[in-house]
Amino acid sequence: MSPIINGEITGTVKQDGIAPLAVRSVIAAILVFSFFQVLPHYPVGVSEVHFILGATLFLIFGAGAAAIGLAMGLLVQGLLFAPTDLPQYGMNVTSLLVPLLLVDTLARRVIPEKTAYKDVKYKQALALSTAYQGGVIAWVAFWAFYGNGFGAENLAQVGSFGAAYALVIIVEPLLDMAILATAKSLHQLKDSKVFNARLYRAAA
Repeated sequence: MSPIINGEITGTVKQDGIAPLAVRSVIAAILVFSFFQVLPHYPVGVSEVHFILGATLFLIFGAGAAAIGLAMGLLVQGLLFAPTDLPQYGMNVTSLLVPLLLVDTLARRVIPEKTAYKDVKYKQALALSTAYQGGVIAWVAFWAFYGNGFGAENLAQVGSFGAAYALVIIVEPLLDMAILATAKSLHQLKDSKVFNARLYRAAA
């Protein structure tokens, strides 16, 4: 993983301990597995369109646990349901983790330090979701062009995939806000180690 993600993991361990990170990572992995298998997903163009909810995982569990959850959830999904995808696991997992790095960087810019994640505005959630899904599109396109070149058919396939993902960019911020609204109402969970500390408290 990248130094940024490694730093997030190390920081979480120092702040909360390894057990909370492990719990968050396992929950995130289960959710990612569910996103791939349960939520609607359709083959379009060069890949499949999924509701991965990477920005949501980031806000609730933090970058470190979200990264581990994305990697493990994709691996379990491949082992159980798509073994033919395992040779491409490294390529596929970068398409999930590189956009997460973008979200982590963008969040530092668009969400003020004194704002808990449960209080983010729709505009901020939209920015994070757009960054994540846009990163997925860009990285999938990179691998598609790397493997198959810039022929007219491949360009059309990449274009179809990108256009289909526009729906995810529209819908995911709504899901983010719904999930964060639920979190906001569950004040009794504010001291729970299951969630990222920033979910309920502004940065120190």
